[in-house]
Amino acid sequence: MREFAILNLWLKVYVGDITEDEVDAIVVPANSLMIMGGGVAGAVKKAGGQQIEDEARSKAPVSVGSAIVTSSGRLRCRFVVHAPTMERPAGETDERKVYAATLAALRAAEAAGAKSISFPGMGTGVGGLNPEVAGRVMCKAVLDYASSGGKLEVVNFVAFNRELYECLLRGVEKVVA
Repeated sequence: MREFAILNLWLKVYVGDITEDEVDAIVVPANSLMIMGGGVAGAVKKAGGQQIEDEARSKAPVSVGSAIVTSSGRLRCRFVVHAPTMERPAGETDERKVYAATLAALRAAEAAGAKSISFPGMGTGVGGLNPEVAGRVMCKAVLDYASSGGKLEVVNFVAFNRELYECLLRGVEKVVA
């Protein structure tokens, strides 16, 4: 695990299972239709229950650059933030969309009363974004959020394996170095 002090918050990067994180909120890099098929979304639905997808879909469509909050079902977190990185399921994403989704998720979590939040590698799965690039743009969004007076205290980037961790970390270090 690596920790970075970014203004008023701690950014932590580590390997783990985001569905088991004990934080206020976890983030799903969603599609605008809120269909939770595979990747992180599928894992969250499997661990937390179908009601998470049902609640998210009742609020669809959600545009890239916006985020919604749902209950967390059986997960340890208090709620799930769904932040679209793509319009359609299994679509591609880019740096701009991942930045916008990350910033929207931070703001939505704060509005819901969160103090801590965990992100996966946004857009790095089916979205096809290079994980190091994702780490860089996600960290830039966290820095911009903190600079604007954001109230979150802990932001985690949770990698499901060592390779993703190393890529996200390299991206983060390019921003905070």
